[in-house]
Amino acid sequence: MLISTKGRYALRVMIDLAEHRTEGFIPLKELAERQEISEKYLESIVKLLVRARFLSGLRGKGGGYKLTRAPEEYTVGSILRLTEESLAPVACLEEGAPACPRAAICRTLPFWQGLDRVITDYLDSSTVADLMCQGSGNYDYVI
Repeated sequence: MLISTKGRYALRVMIDLAEHRTEGFIPLKELAERQEISEKYLESIVKLLVRARFLSGLRGKGGGYKLTRAPEEYTVGSILRLTEESLAPVACLEEGAPACPRAAICRTLPFWQGLDRVITDYLDSSTVADLMCQGSGNYDYVI
């Protein structure tokens, strides 16, 4: 499994919009500039997010994009499943993969299934809100 630029950029866009959610609709141009992503490429990512109702878009003056829900409600897994063809560690575990004729005797299948569960659980345990807090320099501890 290798996460594509589409998946990585989608996460960055979601975090950016979460961090600026009090500002209303954010123009694509602003997003592209802040994230240093081509506006054209970003357009295709945002379309995907709008189609999945992760974002809402508004055309015209004062238009742009914003989250449809709170940052805590978007898991990293849900965003990556939307943008990636597959998150499976091996081809036989991809959604819609034909049944493997060796599945019944495969010594490695349980290992790959376990890894797939670990990946899914990890990605679904982190939210956009969690990612907003990382690297912000806001530490809540006292020495």
